[in-house]
Amino acid sequence: AGSVKAGKMPGGEKMRQCKQEEEQQQKEEEREGLIEFYSSYQELFQFFCSNTTIHGAIRLVCSKKNKMKTAFWSVLFFLTFGLMYWQFGILYREYFSYPVNLNLNLNSDRLTFPAVTLCTLNPYRYSAIRKQLEKLDEITHQTLLDLYDYNMSLPRSDWSTLSTQRRSSRSLLHHVQRHPLRRQKRENLVNLPENSPSVDKNDWKIGFVLCSENNDCFHQAYSSGVDAVREWYSFHYINILAQVPDAKALDESDFENFIYACRFNEATCDKANYTHFHHPLYGNCYTFNDNSSSLWTSSLPGINNGLSLVVRTEQNDFIPLLSTVTGARVMVHDQNEPAFMDDGGFNVRPGIETSISMRKEMTVRLGGSYSDCTEDGSDVPVQNLYSSRYTEQVCIRSCFQLNMVERCGCAYYFYPLPDGAEYCDYTKHTAWGYCYYKLLAEFKADVLGCFHKCRKPCKMTEYQLSAGYSRWPSAVSEDWVFYVLSQQNKYNITSKRNGVAKVNIFFEEWNYKTNGESPAFTVVTLLSQLGNQWSLWFGSSVLSVMELAELVLDFIAITFILAFRWFRSRQKLSAPAHPPNSQDNAAFQDEAPALSAPHRFTVEAVVTTLPSYNSLEPRGPGRDGEVGHE
Repeated sequence: AGSVKAGKMPGGEKMRQCKQEEEQQQKEEEREGLIEFYSSYQELFQFFCSNTTIHGAIRLVCSKKNKMKTAFWSVLFFLTFGLMYWQFGILYREYFSYPVNLNLNLNSDRLTFPAVTLCTLNPYRYSAIRKQLEKLDEITHQTLLDLYDYNMSLPRSDWSTLSTQRRSSRSLLHHVQRHPLRRQKRENLVNLPENSPSVDKNDWKIGFVLCSENNDCFHQAYSSGVDAVREWYSFHYINILAQVPDAKALDESDFENFIYACRFNEATCDKANYTHFHHPLYGNCYTFNDNSSSLWTSSLPGINNGLSLVVRTEQNDFIPLLSTVTGARVMVHDQNEPAFMDDGGFNVRPGIETSISMRKEMTVRLGGSYSDCTEDGSDVPVQNLYSSRYTEQVCIRSCFQLNMVERCGCAYYFYPLPDGAEYCDYTKHTAWGYCYYKLLAEFKADVLGCFHKCRKPCKMTEYQLSAGYSRWPSAVSEDWVFYVLSQQNKYNITSKRNGVAKVNIFFEEWNYKTNGESPAFTVVTLLSQLGNQWSLWFGSSVLSVMELAELVLDFIAITFILAFRWFRSRQKLSAPAHPPNSQDNAAFQDEAPALSAPHRFTVEAVVTTLPSYNSLEPRGPGRDGEVGHE
């Protein structure tokens, strides 16, 4: 008998081959790929919690058979995460607030002596404006007589030129009459008759009237009559000064008549050591050690190693309505900075030796995000009108002057003149006084924004001053001191006690203080604080952070993959069933002959010789006549 098998293998071999294929497929599945993604979110989180180094995460897997423990550890885990990131938020907020540390350093070195400005406190009757000032004094004399019944003594005029003065002063009288000094009632500031006997003098305020070009007037009032008279006189005095075409015409300084003695470090000063300028209210001013090419340096501290001055304090040919004090005014400031005598100066008393000790102090601020300071003022939206480096006061005054020119059409006489502008003068600008006082009120209220625009410099030098006073010269030495001064300096005054004063300016010690700033919260500090918080809440390291980052990236990748699969499945479900086209039919026709061709089978005949029936029986005496066939 024979069996025929078409295209098939024995059963045992097929089973062996299938087993080998399953083992190979299992090995391929166990083999790790280059990029591998999890099939579900559950598998992702289970793998993360089982293998991460973050403390507490393993409890989410180990306690999964106990739902109460799983819920407890889940709440604790995410609560800890929330608290940690709350601390992170506090750290980031502190970092982006840019805090600074104040560093205090004490340095010892030879110190550069600062600039010292000394003014006479005596507005001078300059020859260029002498006639107009005398006419203004006459008008003021009559005004004080009408208001207070006070007969002010006037200096003797040159009667030979009286007619000329009258002709040249008609314009001044006209403008003074437009801005009269008058009294008004305190409650409602209503004009009343000046000589009304029914009203007490204490019920009045003194001031002067200022009007605009549209006759919009207001009363600039003062509670003190002295302040009102000085301000009114100063207003007209400024107008007179503004009429001088050249400021050099006012340069009538007399250094030797004001400075009787000058020495620094026991060496005598000369004209190369000072510069001169004129101040409208403080008179002639002299700045020592302002030459940047040859600055003084102090080798030792103490009164004998500084600047010593003997100055004249008698007011000669003064203007009593402008200068109500006697003495001198001194200010210590840095080189290349203007001397603002109103802000930083103080008065020196006559007959007194004033010893001023100094301590230098430097301040260095951090710019950029740490503060709004400026390096040189180039980033400040205010033009610097002074020929000096940037300071906050320079910027504020420049800001006011620029607003003055823009609003009033002229510049204030006390501040530098901008390009293309001219000083205010009521012969040309009739209403500038009204505009000025209105603008000044807005300036003080910061309506102009000058205090906001002008920022502090990042580097500045200040001098802390302390003064001591003693009588000079003493009662037992004043005779010979004044006699020597009279021989050397032609000293001839009537009041010796109020005629001279002495000023000593020196460094108290070699040490000077530097106040610096440094970032209190740098990137290194931030990372350190973040690491401390992470270790506190989870006891982990930087690699644990990377594990968490890997979890986030895997979560995003699985989300995209699942979303892509869902989108593709939606596309397949929504795609309509199209009939086969001609190309599909052609392909089918090409394949038809191959399908209709007769299959070729390989027939393998296996012929085996079957054993005889008798051979299956046990050997023994057989039956007769039985034949075994193969």
